[in-house]
Amino acid sequence: MPDAATRKPAPRATRRHVLAGGGAAALLAMAGVPALAAPIGAFGPRGTGGFDHAAYDRLLQAHVRPDGHGYNRVDYRGFAASGRATLKSYLDRLQQARPSTFGRAEAHAYWINLYNAKTLDVVLDNYPVASIKQINLGGGGLFGRGPWSKKIIRVEGRDVSLDDVEHRIVRPIFADPMSHYALNCASYSCPNLAARAFTGANLDRLMADNAAAYVNHHRGLSVAGRAITASRLYSWYASDFGGRGRLKRHWRRFAAPPLKNALDTARLGDFVYDWALNDV
Repeated sequence: MPDAATRKPAPRATRRHVLAGGGAAALLAMAGVPALAAPIGAFGPRGTGGFDHAAYDRLLQAHVRPDGHGYNRVDYRGFAASGRATLKSYLDRLQQARPSTFGRAEAHAYWINLYNAKTLDVVLDNYPVASIKQINLGGGGLFGRGPWSKKIIRVEGRDVSLDDVEHRIVRPIFADPMSHYALNCASYSCPNLAARAFTGANLDRLMADNAAAYVNHHRGLSVAGRAITASRLYSWYASDFGGRGRLKRHWRRFAAPPLKNALDTARLGDFVYDWALNDV
């Protein structure tokens, strides 16, 4: 949890809070710090298989629009017009797969693609919409709003939610903070929706590319007057990055000059987040 010197006022309820749980989990959530929920161990990869994401890759190349300045927007209108059937078919195939039989990197890529593709599907089912937070599918949880707690995915005979995929599968099973740069919540301040599908072979490279794009974009990180303004992603998930005291070291891995130099003498300031849809 944040220490007393760096703790910020609790942000309003968002999907990037802990799943519903006991009293301790609720207190963590209201402090804006998501605790790791119990992992769904049955989904742990223990094989050598994989999955063909070529159809999804073509969809992303057709409808993700990099702006040339480190930010990727999505052409939802174009996606709705020419990509819906293909996306639905891809999601059906994903849910017929058995990711527990995949190799570790292939399984990691599978769950990231499933999360992102289902998020696109949810937005498209409700488009036009100004923010994904306006899509209320119910499903309980601590806050009862948004699409994240509803069980809308079925894998290996088990119903799971988007929150389950993020907090009970990707975060605890793969234990890689770089996953945060791969999962996309369809919002402006989220790390980019990659313009290519994740695979076991490109996983590390694409996550690193997304990390560099995010850290060097003002929605991820900026320094002014020796104060750092950072995305709330780094506040909510500080523990995944080793704690707030290690954030600057993490940022320096990806920061380009002069940002890297500015971080040396800067202090942590505000954490902000914009939930506007990542639409063109």
